[in-house]
Amino acid sequence: MWPWGHFGVAYILYSLYSRGRFRRPPRPGPALAVAIGSQFPDLIDKPLAWWLGVLPSGRSLAHSLLFAAGLIVVVYAIGFALDRVETATAFVIAHLSHLVADLSPRVVLGYPFGSEFLFWPFLPYQEFGYAERVFEPPAVVELLVTPFTDPLTFFVFEFALFGLALGLWYADGCPGIQYVRSRQ
Repeated sequence: MWPWGHFGVAYILYSLYSRGRFRRPPRPGPALAVAIGSQFPDLIDKPLAWWLGVLPSGRSLAHSLLFAAGLIVVVYAIGFALDRVETATAFVIAHLSHLVADLSPRVVLGYPFGSEFLFWPFLPYQEFGYAERVFEPPAVVELLVTPFTDPLTFFVFEFALFGLALGLWYADGCPGIQYVRSRQ
C-alpha cells in the first residue's frame, strides 16, 4: 500500500475509535500521532532495506509482530510517563493498521501466503508475490481477490480511502492543522 492509503486506513480507524470511545472527534496530538504511526513501519524498513541493505526486505523488521509488541510497550510507557495515553493509542492503532493493510488480499480469505513479513525473522523473507506464484490459490480465491490485486484498481481504491479520510478529517475539524499553522 502507498503512504496515502496507509494514512487513509489509519485515520478512518482512529476517528471511528475516538468517536466510539470518547464521543468526540480526534484531538490534535493523536491526529498527528496517526499520521506518523501510519507511516512508521515504512520509515524504518524501506531505508534500511533499499538504501543501506541491512534488511532483506522493505517489509521485515518494523512490519513484524515481534517489533510491534516491543514498540507497543515502549509507546505506552512513554504515553503513561507523559500523560499522553490517548496519543499513544492513536500511534499504536495507526501502526497496527499499517501491518494489516499490507497483507495480501488472499490472507483475508484464509490463503496464508502474503503474511510472512508479520513473523520476520522467524519465517524467511519471500520475494513479494513469490509464494502466490509458486502455490497457486484455488480458483474461487483468485476470482474473489483479482479485483483487489489489479494495480490500477488498487491504486484507485487507495485514493478513495485517502479522499474519505480527508473528508472525515475535515468533518472532524482538521485536528492537528493548528500545529502546522503555528510553525509558519
